[in-house]
Amino acid sequence: MKQGKLIIFAAPSGSGKTSIVKFLLEQNISLKFSISATTRPKRPNEQEGVDYFFLSLEQFQKKIAASDFLEWEEVYAGTFYGTLKSEVDKMLEKGEDLLFDVDVLGAINIKRTYAAQALAIFVKPPSVEALIERLKNRGTETEESLKRRIEKSTFELSFESQFDITIINHHLEEAQNKAKQLVMDFIK
Repeated sequence: MKQGKLIIFAAPSGSGKTSIVKFLLEQNISLKFSISATTRPKRPNEQEGVDYFFLSLEQFQKKIAASDFLEWEEVYAGTFYGTLKSEVDKMLEKGEDLLFDVDVLGAINIKRTYAAQALAIFVKPPSVEALIERLKNRGTETEESLKRRIEKSTFELSFESQFDITIINHHLEEAQNKAKQLVMDFIK
């Protein structure tokens, strides 16, 4: 049986990464989305092991201490998200190809762990100005949150060279098609 592969997407906020990942999942490619663990409460329409692995803060912290996560982050105070190594390995052993939508540092950690078995793709906007414009056009940011996102994006852009390939998202459809071709070439 073929060993599964990992396709990791990371990008600064507003680059179009999530739109590309959603597009790939809608294509008829044999990709499974990597399910994260979280400490946030389960919403009424969510299912354990389908949407997330829901853990208590104590359980999550024990798993951090035991190095059970490939990557994890405290996104908000007391709210953690992370990728469980055991779940990824289980899927890979079944021959599943996994798709990740993670932050830049998480992507680097996953790539470091799986090396040639993983393809790390960095998505970036054509320019910082375009990124700022996209974030403003969302209409979801306050002046302060916009400033924080821009600072974080500048930091994240500095890690581009640690990825296998970069997709510059000038036009979403072109970026989606390029991502699809990269994925198809990698998993064949």
